[in-house]
Amino acid sequence: MLKQLILLFILSLPLAVNATLKPHSDAVTAKRLLSDHDKFAKQYQAFSPTPQDVALMQKLAGKEVLVLLGTWCHDSAREVSLFIKLLDESKVELSKITFVTVGYDKRDEAGIALALYPHFYCEA
Repeated sequence: MLKQLILLFILSLPLAVNATLKPHSDAVTAKRLLSDHDKFAKQYQAFSPTPQDVALMQKLAGKEVLVLLGTWCHDSAREVSLFIKLLDESKVELSKITFVTVGYDKRDEAGIALALYPHFYCEA
């Protein structure tokens, strides 16, 4: 019984260590999201936007966009990756785009996210 408890303890150590690690929370670039996070890159590669999708992106021309996301969040991996692909395919000229990652507590180091996560925000 003691051997089983010791084995269980040893096997659970990586889980305990990883549970204390915080995900990245700060400003990040689209390029870094795709290069540092496989799930973002896979979603990006798998998505093939329609011509209508690409055309709709032109409505964002000249706008400022704020994207709040979690690198640990599967919804963010899916939606943000698609958005980045649409930006790339449409070649729309934004006045500014900011990607801000949040931790598990849905907050970022600069305090931008607060209760807004996860969302895309665009000036009117």
